[in-house]
Amino acid sequence: MALTLKSGFSFDYDNLFGEGKVTQADIDGYKETLAKAHEAMKVMRDTGFIKAHLSKDGAPEKVYFSKLPYITEENGKLNLNSPASIKRLHDFTEKIRNNVDAVVSLGIGGSFLGNKVLFDIFCGEFWNTWTPEQRKGLPKVYFSGQNIDPRRTGDIINHLKAMAAKKDGKFKVMLICISKSGGTLDTMSNFMVMLDALKKDENIDVEIVAVTDPNMEKKTLLKQIAVDNGWECFAVPDGVGGRFTVFCEVGLSTAAVIGMDIEAFLQGAQDMDKACQNEDVFQNPAMLNAALKVLAYKKYGRNIEVMMPYGDYLKSLSEWYIQLLAESLGKQFDKEGNEVCEGRTPLVAVGTTDMHSQTQQHQEGTLDKVVQFIKVDKWANDLVIPNIFPTVKKLADISGLPMSAALEVARQSNADALKSNKRFNACFTLPELNEYHLGELMYLLAMSVAYEGELLNVDAFNQPGVEAYKRIMGPKLQELKAKG
Repeated sequence: MALTLKSGFSFDYDNLFGEGKVTQADIDGYKETLAKAHEAMKVMRDTGFIKAHLSKDGAPEKVYFSKLPYITEENGKLNLNSPASIKRLHDFTEKIRNNVDAVVSLGIGGSFLGNKVLFDIFCGEFWNTWTPEQRKGLPKVYFSGQNIDPRRTGDIINHLKAMAAKKDGKFKVMLICISKSGGTLDTMSNFMVMLDALKKDENIDVEIVAVTDPNMEKKTLLKQIAVDNGWECFAVPDGVGGRFTVFCEVGLSTAAVIGMDIEAFLQGAQDMDKACQNEDVFQNPAMLNAALKVLAYKKYGRNIEVMMPYGDYLKSLSEWYIQLLAESLGKQFDKEGNEVCEGRTPLVAVGTTDMHSQTQQHQEGTLDKVVQFIKVDKWANDLVIPNIFPTVKKLADISGLPMSAALEVARQSNADALKSNKRFNACFTLPELNEYHLGELMYLLAMSVAYEGELLNVDAFNQPGVEAYKRIMGPKLQELKAKG
C-alpha cells in the first residue's frame, strides 16, 4: 500500500498498516481525533493560531511555517517569503559570485541543521575542493557555531588563514551569523572568536551578514550590532521556530550561497502543503504519516522512530529530523497542563552503513521501533559495478549492476526482513534527489509533527525544556567569569 502524489513522491506504508500492524479499525477509532487535528491545521493555515501555544516569554504567539512555501506580497508584511525577498536572495547569490572566497555559516539547532541538509545534498562532501569554475564562481562553504568546541573552531580559522596566505591579493571571507536573539552562546562565542582572529590577518577581508530578528523598534543584540556596523541582514521571522526555518531566509540564505533553485524547493513544499489539505487521511501524506506513527506508538509500544535514508548525503536530513521530532513532541505537559511526559524518540541511521551496525537491534531487539526508510528512485550519476575479477564468482555475480539497484536491493531486503519479524517500517520515495522533491519531503515531515502535536494534545511549537538548561547555564557562566 502506498500513497503516491502526482509528482511521483510516494509514502509506502504497507509494512506499517494491516493485520498484525496498525489496523483499519485503529484508524476508524481515531476518526474524531483526526478530524479535530485536521481542523486545527486549517485554522493554523488561515490565522496562525494554535491552541495553547505560547512563546518562551509566555505570550500568545502565531505559527506561520505553513505560509513559507507561498511567495506572496502579503507574506512580506510578516517577513516571510515574498517576491521582493526572493529577488533579494537571488541578488545575494550574484553579489557573492566571483567576489567571496569562503562563507562560514554560524548557527545552531535549525539554523545549522536545515542549512546543512541543503549543503550536503546539493554540494556534497567535496564542494570545497572544487575549482571556482566548477563551483560556478560560488564560494567554499563551512559551518560553525553548532558547538563551543575550541579545537574545531581553531581548525577552521587556521584553514582559512592558510588559504589566504596562498592567494595573490586579499582572501574574502563572509561570516553569516544566524541568531534570532543575538544571545545564543554557542553561535555568538564562535562568531566573536572567528571575527577577531580573521580581522587580525592582513591577508583577509571579512564581510558580515546577520540573520536575526528584523524588528527595528525593539532590536535584538545582533540586530543592534548589525545596524551599528552597517551589516547586511536577513530575517528570522516571528512565528517560525528554528526547526522550521529551512523554508525561510535562515535556510534560504545558504541556498542562495550555493546557487540552489529556491523556487523549486518552495514549490515542492507548496505542492505538498496542498496535498496535506485533503480531509481523507489516506490521501493526506502528513495526516496519514502522523496517524500511523502515533497509533504505532500508543497502541503497539513503538515509541522510537529510526530515520534511515539510503544515501550518504541524506544523513544530515535524519539529523534535522531528530530536532524536528524531539523538540516538537517531547513535552512534559499537555495543552491543559496535565503531566504526560509525551513524545516519540528519533534515531539517526543510514543505509547501507547501519545495516552493519544497528540492524541487529532493529531486527531482534525490543519491539519499540518504527524504521522509516527514505529512498531515491533515480540517481543523477549512477555507476555500474564492473566485472574486474571474473574468476571470483561472488564478485562476478554482482557485476553489471548499477550501484543504485544494489542499494535498493539492500533496502528492500532490510524492509522484508523486518516485516518477517513483526518489525514496523515504512518508506518515503523521492523520484529524484532535487530541490522540488526535497521540498516535498521536508515539508511533509514538518506538517506531520504539527498533526502529531494535535493528536497527542501537546504544543508542537514550543521548547520549554530547552529554556530550562539556559536558565541554569547563564548564572554558571557569570560565576565562572567572576572567578577568572
